[in-house]
Amino acid sequence: MYQKIFREAMGLYNSTERLPNVIRVGIRLRKAIDPDILRYAVDRCAERYPYFCVQLEKKDGDWVLAPNERPVVLSDSREGTRLGSEEAHRHLMAFSYNGGWINFDISHAITDGTGAYEVVRTLLYYYCSRRYEAELSPEGIRICGDDIDRAEWDDPVLSLTDVEARQPADIGPSLCLADESGIEISDHHRVWDIAIDEKEFMRFNHENDGSPGTMTSLFLSRAIERLHPDAGAGLRVLLAVNMRRALKAPLTHHPLVGGAVLEYRPEMRKWPLDRQATAYRGMVFAQMMDEHVLAEAAGQRAMAEMILSQGTDRERRELAEKSASVTDSIITAGVSYVGKGNFGDAERYVRDFRLHTNSICRTPLIEISAVNGRFILSFIQPFRDDRYLRSFLAELDDNYVYYDLMDEGEMILPGVDLPF
Repeated sequence: MYQKIFREAMGLYNSTERLPNVIRVGIRLRKAIDPDILRYAVDRCAERYPYFCVQLEKKDGDWVLAPNERPVVLSDSREGTRLGSEEAHRHLMAFSYNGGWINFDISHAITDGTGAYEVVRTLLYYYCSRRYEAELSPEGIRICGDDIDRAEWDDPVLSLTDVEARQPADIGPSLCLADESGIEISDHHRVWDIAIDEKEFMRFNHENDGSPGTMTSLFLSRAIERLHPDAGAGLRVLLAVNMRRALKAPLTHHPLVGGAVLEYRPEMRKWPLDRQATAYRGMVFAQMMDEHVLAEAAGQRAMAEMILSQGTDRERRELAEKSASVTDSIITAGVSYVGKGNFGDAERYVRDFRLHTNSICRTPLIEISAVNGRFILSFIQPFRDDRYLRSFLAELDDNYVYYDLMDEGEMILPGVDLPF
């Protein structure tokens, strides 16, 4: 099935070497990786997710995602395979393994964390069944032989023809950490992975009227304010929102990420933590009402139409990059939480887990994963300076949220080769 690119245009055209718009899911298992069994599991994923087995082609003057029947690449490497390249058989996803880790890389233009998790569930089901000689329940797992519902293919945003697009918020520029601190933006992102016990963090959230996403956003806001106590309005965290519920499209594979803007207003900064958390939860609730989410989705549709209306690929790229920089200019940082992994019976074999992706332009990003009894907070930023990470950890210390700083280093994301 040929799919004319639509909302994929934004993520494809603003992909750069520094910001490739790739999601990497890393899974560390309890036994060494068996390449033959992993090859078998990758092939089952390719069979189950035909809408991800695609390549970019020109058809009747338009760029389309065309069926790609070549094998999805599995490599023995830490870096993975450059997506869209001939080395990747021109696929926009690939798998790799190294040192006990399995890595799944996929273009963020064709799916989001929710869609990527579905593939990981399938991968672990087939791999762990054979590697551990276990009979695993397929409940909640998309497996081969399923009838693939049309709703998995369809982009629900295409049907929003009667919904008025939300206009860009008329707000001033955000506090920009790179400018405020004089930090030089790096060619590569830096990442620190922080582990927190799931039960303990959920207890803390319940006691303080928070949730994993809002509390992490609040800790990040307070950490930034520690370093910039005289900053006025404009300290804003963008909390990612899954738009599937509002769009009544739980099965779709498309990237359906919106955002709730959480502003750490000056008058809030002397409030106790629980009152601040209540305020942030209220902001999220108001912005997640169906009519607001649908209006944002309609706005994404309008932007896709605008990008694709440009006469040349160069003009499309310029507009997509400008749109991303506008979003970057009104937020200070971002937080994203896909939700619990829910990887079924295979989850007991998972030793460690990561979800990494690049931030928007110049803003730090915290990606939250919840797998096998732990939250992993991946603190991602496009500069080496660790002052904001240290300030964030100080917030955890001051609130007796116990954590393990697992590792840190240059974040590895494969690049993307595009034909335009």
